[in-house]
Amino acid sequence: MSESRFSLRKQMHLGVGLGILYGLFCRVMFHGGEAAVRDSVSAVWFELFTIMSISFMFLVPAALGFIVVWFERGERRWARMLFGPWISALIMTLCTVALQLEGWICVIMALPPILFMASLGGVIAGFVRPKVTSDGGQRLCVAAVALLPFVAGPLESLQARSNELRTVACTIDIAATPAQVWRQIRSVPRITEAEHTFSWHHRVGFPRPTEAVLEGTGVGSVRYAWFEGDLLFVEKVTEWEENRRLSFSIKADTANIPPTTLDEHVIVGGPYFDVLHGTYWIESLGPDRVRLHLASDQRLATGFNAYAAWWTEWVMADLQDYILRIIKARAERDR
Repeated sequence: MSESRFSLRKQMHLGVGLGILYGLFCRVMFHGGEAAVRDSVSAVWFELFTIMSISFMFLVPAALGFIVVWFERGERRWARMLFGPWISALIMTLCTVALQLEGWICVIMALPPILFMASLGGVIAGFVRPKVTSDGGQRLCVAAVALLPFVAGPLESLQARSNELRTVACTIDIAATPAQVWRQIRSVPRITEAEHTFSWHHRVGFPRPTEAVLEGTGVGSVRYAWFEGDLLFVEKVTEWEENRRLSFSIKADTANIPPTTLDEHVIVGGPYFDVLHGTYWIESLGPDRVRLHLASDQRLATGFNAYAAWWTEWVMADLQDYILRIIKARAERDR
């Protein structure tokens, strides 16, 4: 191997390594949840540098990509500028999982903007570096990019996160009477393993439903909806129309959710996401045939609601479809 090729490979390794270290450093500095807020200093730091912000989700990977390409010092090629930063970004995210800083559900949701912004940062570095010739200018340029998320974070924190309310509605047609369907929605006996099927929400890390236990009847009664991993939702009935409509408020039992059940950044009832209300209603389509509707209202409060909403709505729609399919199978089997 020629000396120049060996030197080029060393530079590439340097860029990748620095990108990984920078990403991990930022992940430690930008905290992800309220669990570590133990004193006033930690509380202030958490408010200034939170992982669920544009500064971390978009500016950090852009700076990572910039650093990778800047320090590679190789020939400017589109493939290297676009995809070279992906190595550091992927290794960095895998390290956060290995170090238990992140769960898989967060990594899967975060990867698209991380990879896109890392490529953008790499392209910017590829075009800017040849134009900065002095050593002082180069150091200043790298320092400015690396520090940008730490400047933007406190500025972003000055603006309160907006709470957005969103509704996800799903339907399914069932060959059964309204009374038969009603029996399946007011309470849900434990779902057996044979009844569970493939679901995307479970694949990305959200627990599957297991049962819903009703205490009492009518408005004011309470449903206890259980999911795998001891995830519990307490649902207080607000509307009760026999064989027609069932509505309830939803409150996650956040105090007793094991830390291994949901990633702290997407925990239901946490600072960033919550499910507030749910409604079933039965629409008659004719003799022994109905259309069952299920809708839920969610609160979303991140620094990037427009992107986060795409994921939360997709997960909630998949979960609701999953529940409706189980109700359909049970109602039609029990005719």
